[in-house]
Amino acid sequence: MIPSFSGFGLGLRKPHYDDFLDHCVSVDFLEVISENFMVDGGRPRAILRDIRARYPVALHGVSMSVGSADGLDQAYLARLRALVNDIEPLFVSDHLSWSRIDGFSSHDLLPLPYTQEALDVVCANVDRAHTALGRSMLIENPSTYIDFAAAEMTEWQFIDALCARTGCGLLLDVNNVFVSASNHGFDPIAYLDALPLDRVRQIHLAGHSRGEHLLIDTHDQAVPPSVWHLYAHVIHKLGPVATMIERDDAIPPLADLLAELSIARGIAAGNIEEAA
Repeated sequence: MIPSFSGFGLGLRKPHYDDFLDHCVSVDFLEVISENFMVDGGRPRAILRDIRARYPVALHGVSMSVGSADGLDQAYLARLRALVNDIEPLFVSDHLSWSRIDGFSSHDLLPLPYTQEALDVVCANVDRAHTALGRSMLIENPSTYIDFAAAEMTEWQFIDALCARTGCGLLLDVNNVFVSASNHGFDPIAYLDALPLDRVRQIHLAGHSRGEHLLIDTHDQAVPPSVWHLYAHVIHKLGPVATMIERDDAIPPLADLLAELSIARGIAAGNIEEAA
């Protein structure tokens, strides 16, 4: 079983490196993009070691491609294991998606058909990752923009089966739930209630943008009221769980992100008015 961690954190991004290196910032943990630090030596790894000496760190990947039918990249796993051994992170996570085939990487998080065949592929890959890393991972629910006619189960049923078969944990991205629910017309509350919530170890909170026809998971906006309301619904169903604000573009001053984190703390403490 993956240990729990109760705290509130931020995604560490380059504009704020000096804030965390030079000052004591009121966060309980930081999350970094694994691939940005999967190099031996050099300034990125030195910075991460300095950060890790001050704060607990979670590793969040974007390139494992657990849905790839041709398996996982062993060289990638070896580099990630070296980073894990060096940093000793709180969690190691990646996405329920695929991005690689025949050695070609799309550098995007592509959706999976929710079929038994796809479930078998993902479970086998997650099991291989667990063995290679020497620990269990967290898998993040995706934001999606298309449905597959061949689907044999819902996304939440797929995730439930994945967790049961592999023992992986769940990184619950609340914004992704809202984006996908809006795009596909399902009830986000029903989705949250159907998940294996006992497997949730970390929560992502983020904003999104509106495209011509769909919501887009851009991570370039503040957390909107719609996502805060979903967070308020689910957080009190969970035990101790790490919650963080994720911002990847249009990155604001650190004070703005800390203000959002304060809202998350208030909601978790029972102040539902924070979500208004």
